[in-house]
Amino acid sequence: MVGDYPPIASAGGGLVWDEVLEYRVWCHPESGAKNFHDGDDYYFAFSSYEEAKKYSDNQPGTEEPIALIRQKEFIDEPEKGKYIHRVKERIAEWKVEWLQRPRRTEHTIPDFMAPDAPENRLDIIRGQT
Repeated sequence: MVGDYPPIASAGGGLVWDEVLEYRVWCHPESGAKNFHDGDDYYFAFSSYEEAKKYSDNQPGTEEPIALIRQKEFIDEPEKGKYIHRVKERIAEWKVEWLQRPRRTEHTIPDFMAPDAPENRLDIIRGQT
């Protein structure tokens, strides 16, 4: 389904990921990208980071690739340090480097939310505990 997902997605957040759907390279005509849509920004979707990176490196007016991810469950942080476990599907654009965190497992969120979680709960998300 690469390229078939809606252009509007949540931005970042959720702390965990389940699946990478595609990699996007956003293009900005005002910065030198080709003008395909009356000056509006647009993106191209790729199935791999390598393809997306190659495109962004060779085209003017483009951003670095970002990942479009699916979260089946996620951790909401409506205010600093207040975490809420959400069980609903969410599609979001993420920085590619955030994918270095391990994919969510059945234990990730319960361990993160547990009363005896380490002081730095983010170590769980980072796969460091």
